[in-house]
Amino acid sequence: MPVYRLDPAQLAFPHPKMAEPGGLLAVGGLLEPEWLVLAYQYGIFPWFEEEGEFYWFSPDPRCVLYPAELKVHKSMRSVFNSGRFQVTLDQEFEAVMLACANVPRGKHEGSWITDAFLAGYKALFEKGIAHSVEVWEEGQLVGGLYGVSLGKIFYGESMFAKATNASKVGFITLVRAGKKRL
Repeated sequence: MPVYRLDPAQLAFPHPKMAEPGGLLAVGGLLEPEWLVLAYQYGIFPWFEEEGEFYWFSPDPRCVLYPAELKVHKSMRSVFNSGRFQVTLDQEFEAVMLACANVPRGKHEGSWITDAFLAGYKALFEKGIAHSVEVWEEGQLVGGLYGVSLGKIFYGESMFAKATNASKVGFITLVRAGKKRL
């Protein structure tokens, strides 16, 4: 299947079914709020930038978690009950994105979270579309995640942890909050 070149002057994406087997659909476009919202509405997301070009993906199958199906292990219940972590929502969006960008990822160097990604998602945050979960321990940001919320769907983008179980606490808190909204 071909990979489509997006014209920055024309807000449009090819149908997600046109993606390559690995999910790559298109190259180009912009990381402006209108582009990001349209992409997410069709199950498309930007994954990385190379030489100023954005790469848009729509893999099939996708991982989908229904809040009612979340299983919390007993070990995590004791972590919640310990009071070790404090969790906030939408308090430090940029700090969460920067922490996600700087988390070591094994053999992979660098991050897909470039300045352009940071600017695009910050613009979505300012519009109330992107959100973050922050996990704190003794006043320090030790875990969190961010993503995009459209309707009843939250599209998780990235998460990080500097303390054991911190990202799990953030994720479980997010899913529980989503469950209450349904």
